[in-house]
Amino acid sequence: MKHPDLYRGQQVVVLGLAKSGVQVAKVLHEHGAVVTVNDKKERDQSPEASELESLGISVICGGHPESLIHEGVELVVKNPGIPYSAAPVQQALELGIEVVTEVEVAYHLCAAPMIGITGSNGKTTTTTWVGHMLEAAGMHPIVAGNIGTPLSQAAQEAEADNWMVVELSSFQLKGTEAFRPKIAALLNVAETHLDYHGGMEDYVASKSKLFANQGPEDTAVLNWDDPVCRELVPYLKAGILPFSMNEELVQGIFVRPSYVEDTVDELKRVIIYRDYTGSETEIADVDSIGLPGRFNVGNALAACGIAIAAGADPAVLGPVLASFRGVEHRLEYVTDKAGAAYYNNSKATNSKATSMALASFRKPVILIAGGLDRGSDYMELLPVLGENVKALVALGQTRDKLAAVARLAGVKTVISVDNGESAAAVLEQAVREASALAEAGDVVLLSPACASWDMFTSYEERGRIFKEAVHNL
Repeated sequence: MKHPDLYRGQQVVVLGLAKSGVQVAKVLHEHGAVVTVNDKKERDQSPEASELESLGISVICGGHPESLIHEGVELVVKNPGIPYSAAPVQQALELGIEVVTEVEVAYHLCAAPMIGITGSNGKTTTTTWVGHMLEAAGMHPIVAGNIGTPLSQAAQEAEADNWMVVELSSFQLKGTEAFRPKIAALLNVAETHLDYHGGMEDYVASKSKLFANQGPEDTAVLNWDDPVCRELVPYLKAGILPFSMNEELVQGIFVRPSYVEDTVDELKRVIIYRDYTGSETEIADVDSIGLPGRFNVGNALAACGIAIAAGADPAVLGPVLASFRGVEHRLEYVTDKAGAAYYNNSKATNSKATSMALASFRKPVILIAGGLDRGSDYMELLPVLGENVKALVALGQTRDKLAAVARLAGVKTVISVDNGESAAAVLEQAVREASALAEAGDVVLLSPACASWDMFTSYEERGRIFKEAVHNL
C-alpha cells in the first residue's frame, strides 16, 4: 500500500450512494478518515445507509444541505456521474476543496502497478481481454473498476505482485489529480457524453488526464489510426507503444497486410509485434480471433500491446485471442430464428460504436436503433447505413433523427416504433417488426447508437429485454 495514512483524520464527504460510493466510504473509514456520505435519494430508497451507519459512517439522505460542504472538509469524493454543476461540487470548488473520484483514492492505496484503459468504445472488451492475457502469462491480474470488483476495494486488497487492470471512463478520469498508471491505453475517441462534458474539448481533456502524470519509465499504448490519439503524442512523457490496423509500424503492434479503411477484402492477415530493435514476433492469424468484427481486431491489438508492455510473453497471447468469447451486450450473438442471426449490441451508445458493429457484417442487416437524445445529428451513420442496412427500426427519443438519416442514406424500409405502453413493450414491438422483415441469411442487430436512459435504467436492461424478446419470437 502506497500511502496507508494519507486519509487518516481527514474530513471527507462522499457524494453518491452507488456501489463505488459505498465501497470508497468504507475504505476511507477503515483508513481513519471522518466520512460523511450524502445522496439526494430519500432514506427509504437507500438501503446501503444502515450498513454504513453501523460502521460509524455518517449518512445524509434526501438532498444536499448547505451545511454539508464547509471549510473543515478536506476532500470530496464524488460519484463519477454527478455533474460538476451540482451544488455541493460547486461549493467545494469555490472553497478550494479537492474534488476527486474513486480512482484517485484507489491509486493512493494500491500497492500493485495499475493499468488504465480508456476510450469511447471497446473499453470493457479490451480490459477483460487483458485480464485473460495476464492470467495466461502468470502475472496475477485483478480486473476492477467499471467491471469486476469495486476499484477501491480491489486496490486495498492488491499486493505488489498483482497487476491492477482498470477500465476507466471520462467521468472517472476528470476527477483525478495524482493518478499515474504504469501503463495507460487510449483505444479511440468518438463524439459521446457531450451532455456531461459540454463539448469535445472537455471530453478529450478528461481522457488525456490518463497520461498527465506518467513519466519516461511508464508506457502509453495508443491507437495510431485515431487522429485524436496521435495529436496527444507531443504532450506525452511516457514511452509510446502504438498499435495500428492501417499501417506497419516501426515499433508496435500491427496487422500484416494492413487494412485499407472503408474497403472489404478476403486477404489473410497476421498480427505482428515489432520491438524497438526491429525484431518481429507473429502473435496470431487475424482469422483465429474469437470475436467478430474489424473493430475487435483493433481491441485485440490494443490488448496485446498492453499485455506486452506489462511484460507478458507474446507467445502466450495467440491462444487467448482465439479462446476469448467477449462480453455480454457487446456484439453478443443471441440465436438464429428462421435462418436470420440476432445480435445484441446494446452497449453501443454512440454512432461510432454502431458504425463499427455494422461494418462487422457483410450480410443484409435489419438495424434496431435509437434512445436518449444527447444532441448528436447521427450523420456519422450516413455512410454505413447506405452499405448493407436493409431496414431500420427506430425507437426512443432519437427515432425521428435516425429515421431521417436512414432515408437520406437510401435505406428503403424505415419503421418508427412508439406504442406508448412501456419501454419493454416498445422494444418487443421493434423486435417483432424486425423479425417480420428478416429473411434467411439476414442479421437482426440491436445497436442503438444512443444511451438507454430515456427508456431503460441501463443498457444492460435494454439488452436483456431484447434477448428475451428474440427468444420469445
